[in-house]
Amino acid sequence: MMKEQSASLEKRTASFKKASKTNIVESIKDSFNRHLEFSLAKDNYSANNLDYYKSLAYSIRDKLIEKWLKSQQSYYNNGVKRIYYLSIEFLVGRMLGNALINLDLYDDAHHALRELGHNLEELQEMEIEAGLGNGGLGRLAACFLDSMATLGLPAYGYGMRYEYGIFYQKIKDGYQVETSDNWARLGNPWEIERPEHLYPVKFYGRVNNGNGVIEKREWVDTQNIMALAYDIPIPGYKNDTVINMRLWSAKSSRELDFVHFQSGDYEKAVSEKVKSETISKLLYPSDDLIEGKELRLKQEYFFVAATIQDIVRRFKKTFTGQPVFKDFPDKVAIHLNDTHPSIAIAELMRILIDIEGVKWENAWEITVKVFGYTNHTILPEAMEKWPVYLIDSLLPRHLQIIYEINHRFLTHIKETIRDDGDLLRRVSIIEEGDEKKVRMAHLAIVGSHSINGVSAFHTDILKNNVFKDFCDIWPDRFNNKTNGITQRRWLKLCNPELSELITEYIGDVWATNLYDLKKLAPLADQNAFHEKWNEVKLNNKKRLAKYVKRRNNITLNVNSIFDCQIKRIHEYKRQLLNAMHVINLYNRIKANPEGEFVPRTVIFAGKAAPSYHIAKLIIKLVNSIADVVNNDEAVGDKLKVVFMANYSVSLAELLIPAVDLSEQISTAGTEASGTGNMKACLNGAIIIGTLDGANVEIKEEIGNDNIFTFGLTETEIADFRHSAYNPWDYYHNNQELRLVIDMIKGGYFSKSEPDLFKPIVNSLLDYGDNYFVMADFESYVKCQEKVDETYKDLRNWTKMSILNTANMGKFSSDKTIMEYAKDIWDVKAV
Repeated sequence: MMKEQSASLEKRTASFKKASKTNIVESIKDSFNRHLEFSLAKDNYSANNLDYYKSLAYSIRDKLIEKWLKSQQSYYNNGVKRIYYLSIEFLVGRMLGNALINLDLYDDAHHALRELGHNLEELQEMEIEAGLGNGGLGRLAACFLDSMATLGLPAYGYGMRYEYGIFYQKIKDGYQVETSDNWARLGNPWEIERPEHLYPVKFYGRVNNGNGVIEKREWVDTQNIMALAYDIPIPGYKNDTVINMRLWSAKSSRELDFVHFQSGDYEKAVSEKVKSETISKLLYPSDDLIEGKELRLKQEYFFVAATIQDIVRRFKKTFTGQPVFKDFPDKVAIHLNDTHPSIAIAELMRILIDIEGVKWENAWEITVKVFGYTNHTILPEAMEKWPVYLIDSLLPRHLQIIYEINHRFLTHIKETIRDDGDLLRRVSIIEEGDEKKVRMAHLAIVGSHSINGVSAFHTDILKNNVFKDFCDIWPDRFNNKTNGITQRRWLKLCNPELSELITEYIGDVWATNLYDLKKLAPLADQNAFHEKWNEVKLNNKKRLAKYVKRRNNITLNVNSIFDCQIKRIHEYKRQLLNAMHVINLYNRIKANPEGEFVPRTVIFAGKAAPSYHIAKLIIKLVNSIADVVNNDEAVGDKLKVVFMANYSVSLAELLIPAVDLSEQISTAGTEASGTGNMKACLNGAIIIGTLDGANVEIKEEIGNDNIFTFGLTETEIADFRHSAYNPWDYYHNNQELRLVIDMIKGGYFSKSEPDLFKPIVNSLLDYGDNYFVMADFESYVKCQEKVDETYKDLRNWTKMSILNTANMGKFSSDKTIMEYAKDIWDVKAV
């Protein structure tokens, strides 16, 4: 009797689930057809794939909005403390696939579209990625928002709505060519314009004399630019939380100057509008010229000023009478994602003192309690320093506030630590010299209750070297939060075959608890599982090979090692070292064309900053090497070189599942963390890398036998920097290295312009080899030989691959965000 009842219950449950699925599919179809007709004014005779994509996007957005509104209202109903995450970049990637995965609607949408005669994958390809970021910083911010939503945290992301992104990269004759990335030209169905949230942002002007800097002052005669909000909903995974990413667009306070228009000067009539709205046109304008510096500072203050006004408005909304600002830290946590938003500290002080009438001491206590600061790099170029004269011109009130903060801070040091002139100079927010500068990282440290690095290795460098003085003053403020990635996008979405295989064997708990992948470890010794694992990898390599054939017209050997370095082009990331190894491989093949070589496909992708000459020349070198190698019949399938243009999130989603060997070869002590290493390992790639950034912790998690490491350590490099490092010694003592350098220098890869690559060689031999490429070459080559030997043993390689994936639990952004919420923000899930 009990068995019959149980069987009946299971049958009814299955029937209910089937009916429910049918209802969802029908709901998607109805919504799709409704939006096609009423939102887009199209029918099946006039619509194209872009229209069908938008119809689906609007249909899915409807489901997001319902949860979004409930989430926002619950924050008010529960009086919760909220997180405000400020980032100059948010590299969100395509939204449709991520929304379908997180709403658990991917299969339903697939079925609905198939019944309507459409293909989901084809429609996903119609989505143009929002150009809101460039590299790891923006992608990390996007992963963090996904985790905040999945963990049910009351959070908001704040950034800029760049009209043209950073740039669209084309490769012409081997050179990077930058063109405008007009990503929003066809409309963005995921964003909602909020004209009711329009804030004035002030620049220039003067400060009225008052009774002193710490008293309420008036900033007058300013030029005002309006900040218009655009909202994008960010869904959590299989829950009811949808959080908000708010982006600011610059709008002129005067659309048209009628005086000039009526007089016939039509250009002048709109010139102020065009000039004002330049602020949100482009990410990272070149700061080689003073105009570029001014625009970058304007951008940073613009998005910060609008954000702080919005945060204060939301806080005040919870009061029926006069707001009580001493409660501000109990309701607000503001996090600075790197140094770019640091002016927010001075801006909050200005709002509290000049607008809300809070006394200086109280305002400063509130500010320090509210702010947290993440440092993402130790490179000098990212430790922003603004000339005092520039801040004085653009933001005169803020300069007064910064000077007062600095004065009080230095006085505190003299009275409580020691009166040491050298110490005071080192920690001062103001850098003295021929040109006085404001050290924005110092402002962030002094004005925040928490300062964190993004890997244990990086945090140690901050505490013991870069910010040692500050750590000695406030040891409790410094902590580590190792970066992470969201497994929903970087496994479940981008690698569905592997995701399904993993779920088939261990279930799907890993989607919200990545440590559950540990259950894969026993399978690393099972031959049957090996076969399935390798089949998935091969299919992903075939998929990438098709794309490369279509885009680059290069035929890849899918049985070769897919050796990939996909990241921003920068000397410290050492794409040059990789390229030199390719030349060395080429020379070995040419010297012994009948010899046995492990076939290798070396894939590069990444953008160089438009004004970064050497980085752009390295791109040209890689493409010139590819032209020689790929067209040499003696080389054939033994070696291929590919540079994939316009690296983006969607291109990463294609590349990463196909990677066999992931190049993480930055000079030790320069990479704060890296997340490409995590994405690659999660998808079964094996790292070749230095002991830098998160590589150190990955090595600890996966074991010494499952990673290839080489090169000088950070300590050894520090010793070299203080001694007589001579790159010429390596040139003279290594025959293979000497041949590689001579080929580059002598025009082997640039026969029509023999001197083309001399600046690269000069940087190595004559200008100090700042990133120790020459010193690490031999170690790198030997390590690559070990890679070849290991790859010959397919069983061992596969075991390493599986164990890499199995031990990635620590590197989920969910874990990282839980630590931020507990240790820094003191924010709980709703």
